[in-house]
Amino acid sequence: MEIRHDNEYDLFFSTVQAAFGRYWPESAGSGILGAYERERSLVAFTPDGRPIGTAGAHSFDLTLPGDVVVPAAGITAVGVLPTHRRQGVLRAMMQEQLADIRARGEFVSTLLASEAVIYRRFGYGPATYTEQLTVERHRTAFAAPRWAAHETGTVELLRRADCADLLEEIYDRYRRTQPGALSRPHRWWSLGAGHSPTSPEPRYLAVHRDADGVANGYASYLVTDATLTVDELVATDDAAFTAIARFLLEHDLVKQIRFQHLPPGNPLRWQLADLRAAQPVETDWLWVRLLDIPRALTARGWFADGSLVLDVTDPFLEEHGRYQLTVRDGKAECVRTDLEPDLSLDVSDLASVYLGGTLPSVLVRAGHVRAHHGEAASRADALFRSDRIPHCVQWF
Repeated sequence: MEIRHDNEYDLFFSTVQAAFGRYWPESAGSGILGAYERERSLVAFTPDGRPIGTAGAHSFDLTLPGDVVVPAAGITAVGVLPTHRRQGVLRAMMQEQLADIRARGEFVSTLLASEAVIYRRFGYGPATYTEQLTVERHRTAFAAPRWAAHETGTVELLRRADCADLLEEIYDRYRRTQPGALSRPHRWWSLGAGHSPTSPEPRYLAVHRDADGVANGYASYLVTDATLTVDELVATDDAAFTAIARFLLEHDLVKQIRFQHLPPGNPLRWQLADLRAAQPVETDWLWVRLLDIPRALTARGWFADGSLVLDVTDPFLEEHGRYQLTVRDGKAECVRTDLEPDLSLDVSDLASVYLGGTLPSVLVRAGHVRAHHGEAASRADALFRSDRIPHCVQWF
């Protein structure tokens, strides 16, 4: 088997289609591979030159706790032809891809997992979660808030063609302060790549402006079969979130409103008069992989002082390290040590707690992480917490 870099679009696209057994629009300017990066594409070939697998990557920035933005790979279009599965093709491509990511100087890799059982063995762990809420239209009444600032601002209904630049600007402002958010390069918007609202699919856009006329939130939505589906709701503050959500919930001639991607811990259920009107369905979303543990731990912001010794194993890359993490005044130092560990864990579990979206104590209770003394889990919980719940709405 041979794995080649820098492959032509047509070869890559036809191979990934065959791997998934599907046909997508063939235009390079839209859909799943609209933002294809040739230099980051891998194709696996048989000895006689037949393509049998693909693995691609996008060049993103990832926001870490503390409003820190770092380069991160976004893994995509990973597939092996049905005729060659369980023959080591995927493993070989993952090894090649991680080596390439390291060579580029990126210490974080991300992906959206089509199946939850595939990527842990390659060192990835679920790091953000997303919530779907469905509300029946007749149960959308808002409760009278006991204490709340008066809502100000306006919601304007626009078409994507009339506000593409504005959406891009709002999203970019939002993602720079939202842990777990990924950048959307300008060419995603200009090419119409990905899903709405970046794609050219027809959608309505509800844009919120504050009392000073500054746009600070939007929602992308469409009504089909009496269901209003919200692809994406992005807001830079709670006032914009509430105003946009209320606008959508009060839409006429629909039976239900479905929010596809809301951050866990959002206030919407509590704002409804009927708390049970919306039952959340939560699922994992962004998976993370760390490739340089000291760099990763010293890059993010921290919100509690303390020290932990982490004994981390990386079976896929056949690596092992014991690190002393020391945090003072929001900054971390991470060095190799021979001290006795507080926690022993797999690199995939460290990735899960990295953004603050998963409590280390939950992984201890689940048997994923070993705590070597009674205070280790609670100390790790306090140390790894984030200033905001991490969330990602980007699809890639």
